[in-house]
Amino acid sequence: MYTEHFGLKALPFENVPDPAFFFDEGEYHRVRQRITESLRSGRGLQVVTGPIGSGKTTLSQMIKSDFSRETKLIWMAEPPGNSLDLFLFIAQELGLKPSTSERVFILRDIKDALLKMNSEGGNCLLIIDESHLMEDDVINGIRLLNNLEEGATKLIQILLLGQEEFMEIIKRPEMEPFKQRIATLEILGRMTGDRIREYVSHRIHVAGGQPSIFTDTGWEALVLAFDTGGAPRMVNSLCDRALYTAFERKKTAADVHDVYEATKTLGIGKKVFHYIVALNTAERKIQPLPSVEDAPVRKTEQPVTERITPVKKEPGNTVKQAGKRTEAFQSPRRALDIGAISFSKERKSLKVPALVLLSSVAALVLSIFFFCQKSQSYDLPACLMELIGF
Repeated sequence: MYTEHFGLKALPFENVPDPAFFFDEGEYHRVRQRITESLRSGRGLQVVTGPIGSGKTTLSQMIKSDFSRETKLIWMAEPPGNSLDLFLFIAQELGLKPSTSERVFILRDIKDALLKMNSEGGNCLLIIDESHLMEDDVINGIRLLNNLEEGATKLIQILLLGQEEFMEIIKRPEMEPFKQRIATLEILGRMTGDRIREYVSHRIHVAGGQPSIFTDTGWEALVLAFDTGGAPRMVNSLCDRALYTAFERKKTAADVHDVYEATKTLGIGKKVFHYIVALNTAERKIQPLPSVEDAPVRKTEQPVTERITPVKKEPGNTVKQAGKRTEAFQSPRRALDIGAISFSKERKSLKVPALVLLSSVAALVLSIFFFCQKSQSYDLPACLMELIGF
């Protein structure tokens, strides 16, 4: 991979919930702190929602690390199909072997185990990921678990992590009893602007690299790609592909073109493309025009005057040479004008003979007509024979 090429100790943008890369800044720091404090104070039910890839699972890993060994952690990567399976799973994690599959008796055994743990100074934390996939029956089972308490103390702390649609589920009227029991509700948003820069820089630093593995245009392109907000997973994917593209092109840093190449596979390259066009336009505007001194000298053809064979100078022929040179430099248009004038003069000189010819022909025809009329011969061939014979 590109780790050695860019001087990294590890891949900085792997999409795995690694606590070492947790971005404990801004919104993530605030949510982590609030959830941890709520769980430690025994407030019961906590809910964290956010878009796909917003770092909910990594956040839960960090929350787990905030608790001591006295805390019994029960982790579920996804919710069970029904509330009975939920209770059976928790009972097994607590070391119980229920003698019946009746939900009410399993829930009683779970409460007894939690009371004993609490009396010994311990506590229990249940984390369920992908909570947006929970059926209504499972949500009702969560509500029943949250009701397990001793006085003002919740016997089990519950953290639900889900995507944004989980909010739509708990907003339904029939979910009002569950909604009222939520002690803390946090919503993770999408990162934009400077937060993306901080997040990417953080991961590069943890991986042992320097922010300079992205050029200025590369950083700007990363922000533009997520102008409407980006989840950490998408940011990781884009950065990873951009660095790999720069590595394939043997570059020392990823620039705007490498980021744009990566955005095309993710379908988020519109803003980056416009940025490239703007950069090219600006570059053309500031490019200086070549000066006369810097312009390349082209070898021109030999002037016409130099191609004319020089006339040997003789006494008295100066006027003739000047006349010949003038004729040599006459433009084609001037030659056409002269030809047109000559043609016009010739046409005028031909008008008089033509008129004379036409008059003669007319006189001849009239003479023949009058002769035939006088001789009372109306047969033209006979009249002509008589005229010729005469």
